[in-house]
Amino acid sequence: MTVAVGYLAGKGGRSALYLAVEAAKTLKTSLTVVTVVPRPWMTPSPARIDAEYAQYADQLAANSAKKAQEFIGSLSDGVEVSFHKVAHRSVSGGLLEAVEELKAEVLVLGSAADGKLGQVVVGSTADRLLHSSPVPLAISPRGYRGSKAGGLTRITAAYSGTAEALHVVERVAALGERLGVPMRVVTFAVRGRTMYPPEVGLRAEDSILEASASQAREALAQLKTDGIVGKGVECQVVTGNGWDDALDAAEWFDGELLAVGTSPVGGIARVFLGSRASKILRHSPVPVLVLPG
Repeated sequence: MTVAVGYLAGKGGRSALYLAVEAAKTLKTSLTVVTVVPRPWMTPSPARIDAEYAQYADQLAANSAKKAQEFIGSLSDGVEVSFHKVAHRSVSGGLLEAVEELKAEVLVLGSAADGKLGQVVVGSTADRLLHSSPVPLAISPRGYRGSKAGGLTRITAAYSGTAEALHVVERVAALGERLGVPMRVVTFAVRGRTMYPPEVGLRAEDSILEASASQAREALAQLKTDGIVGKGVECQVVTGNGWDDALDAAEWFDGELLAVGTSPVGGIARVFLGSRASKILRHSPVPVLVLPG
């Protein structure tokens, strides 16, 4: 088992490397830096061109490995670090191939470079993997520089209150116990878009939001009644006028990880992100762990 992190020098920043080192230390396992290089079209071409292309791909991978090693060398004390090159038509396909070959426990990605600092920004590669990864996918917020605490301090499970989402809470509870860190369960209740005429006012929307929050509190209480989480686990309902407001309203520890779950597609245990989980992920101020269904 290893933690695999996708990295290409000059693309996507270093936030994924910070998170990957923390993950490897927390899981007490090795770290593999994976660089996906483009694979040429399988058409006849002069041997000289093939040789030049192979040299280019080797240099690209070697440069990425060198940059990654220079950066994480001082951070990765006690962690075994290796480097892996994959030639593939797409970055997402290459990373999936590496995950299978390396038997990775988790795949770490950084945020895209064109979004807001401090939030998870899903790029094209992450978007594809959010619908196909067979292993948990961890994504760092843009500009993430690791926790001052030096590691994982708490895991928060985002719980929708439905029976289908129970596996998220159960898996986070098991992970927290394995790693020796506390867990929290949060249900986000968000006000919908205004749908009532002005003469009705906001009272109708307030009552709907409160009813939703009340139902969520009952579902959270049932988790303890059924023994899915321990009596001492913190369970919260966080409300907001939008997903950004709700995520901001939840208090976050330095070194916290937010876990969201997905549903299996056709009975296959792979990541498939629904609209609710997608909104939570895209507004999270802390690293997010997406668990396959």
